[in-house]
Amino acid sequence: MMTRCITCGTELHPERAKKYNYCMAPECQEKNARPLTVVAIGMNKAADEFMILDEDTREDLASGKYRDQRRGSFGTSASAPPKPVPPPKQPKQPTQPRPPRPRPAARRGPAATQPRGPWTRSQEKLALLYNEQGRRPDEIAQKLGISSYLVTQIILSAKNRGKN
Repeated sequence: MMTRCITCGTELHPERAKKYNYCMAPECQEKNARPLTVVAIGMNKAADEFMILDEDTREDLASGKYRDQRRGSFGTSASAPPKPVPPPKQPKQPTQPRPPRPRPAARRGPAATQPRGPWTRSQEKLALLYNEQGRRPDEIAQKLGISSYLVTQIILSAKNRGKN
């Protein structure tokens, strides 16, 4: 017995009939097609496996068949072990204010007239090095722990001084 489309009655190809009860006609697809839910299952540190969320997959997830090695949990709703509570901080003792540190001697030449920005010399060197390697300001900012605006200012300042 040949399976027929539930909408228009056209005969279905046997392979299509294994999974679907409607044909490929646009009207039939529009009426019967349902979106699929895709889930990412972390299988190892390198990549995720994607699966269609159907009843079988739901049962496998609930049984703990899939293990996410990155989190050390099984299935979808395993909780992590509780974090240890740190001991309370001791109140700080009042201290004397420090005297300001002496500034290094000013550089000679035209670069000495332009002040550097609110960043350290090592941040500037690293930012310029990463910039020369072709990294974007947001990537540099993330590596250095500063804002991408500040990275842009470092690069522009160096270009204006003729360093880059």
